[in-house]
Amino acid sequence: MMAFLLWYLSITVLSWLTFPLVYTLLPALADRGYSLARAASLLVWGYIFWLLTSLGVAQNDLGGLLLAAILLTGLSAWVGRSRLVEMRTWLKQHVSMVITIEALFLLAFAALAIIRSANPEILGTEKPMELAFINSILRSPTFPPRDPWLSGYGISYYYFGYVMTAMLARLTGVAGSIAFNLMLALVFALGAIGAYGIIYNLLAAMQKQDKRMSRKAITSLPVLGPVFLLLASNLEGFLEVLHRKGLLWNISADGTASSSFWKWLDIKDLTQAPSQPLGWLPDRYLWWWRASRVVSDTTLQNNPQELIDEFPVFSYLLGDLHPHVLSIPFGLLAIGVGLNLFLGGWRGHTRIFGIPFPIKWQGLLIPAVVLGGLAFLNTWDILIAAAMVCGAFLLHRIVDAGWGWRRIEETLGYAMIAGAGSLLLYVPFYTGFSSQAGGILPNLVNPTRGAHLWVMFGSLFVPIFVYLAYLVFNQKLKANWKAAILTVVSLMVGLWSLSWLASWLVSVRMPEITAAVLRSQGVSDLATLFQLASQRRLLYIGGLLTLVIMLVVALAMLFGSLIAAKKDPVQPDGEDPTGFTELIPDSDPTPFVLMLILLGGLLVLIPDFVFLRDQFGWRINTIFKFYYQAWMLWSLMAALGTAMLLMKLRRFWDWAFRLGLFFTLLMAFTYTVLGLMTKTNDFKPTFGWTLDGAAYMQRDNPDEAQAIAWLIQAPDGVVVEAVGGSYSNYGRISTLTGLPTVLGWPGHEGQWRGSSTPQGTRQEDVKLLYESSSWTEAEAILKKYDIRYIYIGSLERSTYHVNESKFQHILQPIYSQGNVVIYPAP
Repeated sequence: MMAFLLWYLSITVLSWLTFPLVYTLLPALADRGYSLARAASLLVWGYIFWLLTSLGVAQNDLGGLLLAAILLTGLSAWVGRSRLVEMRTWLKQHVSMVITIEALFLLAFAALAIIRSANPEILGTEKPMELAFINSILRSPTFPPRDPWLSGYGISYYYFGYVMTAMLARLTGVAGSIAFNLMLALVFALGAIGAYGIIYNLLAAMQKQDKRMSRKAITSLPVLGPVFLLLASNLEGFLEVLHRKGLLWNISADGTASSSFWKWLDIKDLTQAPSQPLGWLPDRYLWWWRASRVVSDTTLQNNPQELIDEFPVFSYLLGDLHPHVLSIPFGLLAIGVGLNLFLGGWRGHTRIFGIPFPIKWQGLLIPAVVLGGLAFLNTWDILIAAAMVCGAFLLHRIVDAGWGWRRIEETLGYAMIAGAGSLLLYVPFYTGFSSQAGGILPNLVNPTRGAHLWVMFGSLFVPIFVYLAYLVFNQKLKANWKAAILTVVSLMVGLWSLSWLASWLVSVRMPEITAAVLRSQGVSDLATLFQLASQRRLLYIGGLLTLVIMLVVALAMLFGSLIAAKKDPVQPDGEDPTGFTELIPDSDPTPFVLMLILLGGLLVLIPDFVFLRDQFGWRINTIFKFYYQAWMLWSLMAALGTAMLLMKLRRFWDWAFRLGLFFTLLMAFTYTVLGLMTKTNDFKPTFGWTLDGAAYMQRDNPDEAQAIAWLIQAPDGVVVEAVGGSYSNYGRISTLTGLPTVLGWPGHEGQWRGSSTPQGTRQEDVKLLYESSSWTEAEAILKKYDIRYIYIGSLERSTYHVNESKFQHILQPIYSQGNVVIYPAP
């Protein structure tokens, strides 16, 4: 409880200190960035601290944290120095909005903290890796932080979110294993108020175009943002209930079952007959996991290729503190920055190296800071976030100055400057970062099936498509169907051509990869592959048709909205002589909304043709990352569309939509409710309530728990422990203490660094160290890796034939209890 309160107070005070900064720098947003202030404070505070520590100006300690906080406070005070009275007046005028945001934040933070305290264990999946990063950062004297699983190296991963976690842990005096669960709850709460704020700002901007919109509704309906983003799920959970009840199954007298529907749907586990006796509640082991594996690929020989299609509520139930989860609030911050840019918050001019840009310098610097931070948080986010910001700039310029090829030139220049700035601001990160990415590869035979696409995104598609239909038939905007159809057809042809061009280039430059692909598909040449792949695309046309319809309608309305947009009559040349905030135009945000829908569509469409090459060799990671970002964009647009339709529709159409929305949300919340009850054991935790994710150690292995507690207090140094596979208990000592080990999970190290070369012979050397009877061999290994602590526990004894006598003859144990002994290296 105390740890929760300390975190709540810390992030709240940080947001208050930062609010003058965001109030001044985000002038076009109706909430003046209040809903994003907590995320912004964490980003800026974290950036200042990380940069100072990376440059050697500050140490990775409490003093460094306080120095960064003082600098943040000073920056915020200086930027907002002339606006204190204005801010006070603004806060009085927006009390209901402020109270709503504060209540929503506290409720969301407390709710997920309670959920995590019911199943807090940092076990399974990649949780140990994430805790290892947090604890390693806490014990690293400077930055870049040490790689906990490859001693002598810095972390080669996008680790900014773990720096933020460690900062709050150190500031509040909380252990890393508690900070892990608190950070998950904090990110959830930041996502909730961030989503609320995006919808609030969009609705407030729309109210300027339609004064009939209720102020009360504009304050209350944005709650739909966190509902769709963080609480709604895909439809797999609803299907689990139908399957468990035996619906759409034909069960014969002898007990055999068959179903053409479930066979056609082809979602793993659901193709199997339900267990007897039938019921309503899913009871299959790990049934809730299946929702993250709805979309699936198969080779032409029908061999499965697993894909990952996580969505936020699954992520929070799973409890991984992975970068795609950590980045959610900051992705929302980027959307807020893009919206401020589109609405003209930085209208003006500046010069870079003598080159004029039709935007003030804040419009270059702030996106650079946020985009660079996103890349540092989760590198996969940067492409779509950059496209969103640049798209916002392009739309802003078209609305301001009309269409012309000059707008494209301006946007390219803007992208180059903002992109270069985002790289330069975070140079210390890139100097130590290696990536597994290796260009793009073609996806020739596996478009996403329409059925799978609708199971995955159906809860978002329903309100989005109804909202698009409303825009079409509302007739306030004149759709440009011809241009939209031509653009989308060109896009389809371009992506299809790119996929086959890429396949030809791969066959020329990397024939061994082509040969492997042909073998896996069971064909002998590219011509046969082309024929069979084309047939499959026609067979699985449903997903493509869904996306094409969405893209065509959204693009047609976007073209129409840009034609209808009026240039600001006050300042036709785009000048804003007053500096930061005044004379913000009443721009209709509909083009920005349609752009976000389009970007979501592109994220889902592109992996149907190409994917990013990594160590997996198929589109598993691209689907994972792209679909997750698409969920983020589409969930916000589903929330906005729902809010607008609830305010605009009348009579029959209003009731019809409300009824459809009810059933859609019923299906979307089936997984959320049942999954929550499963994961928390109906809120009856077997081992009591706690936020300490490492408490299980004291229960399961008290000897090891005591040894870990001793090492946490021991002087810094490299510890050697057993080496083993990923997603296992190997690397546990480094994970729980923050001390670097010689080698943790070899497979993950290879992923992070793009190869296993840096590992060298470490795995073999560790085995030799434990098993050799020669002290000379052991001593050479100890010196080679600068090992300080030799750890021998039950896992070491089960992994190796430990020859402890060589240590016993030369060394005296510095710790011994039960089945654990720790020797000091000489």
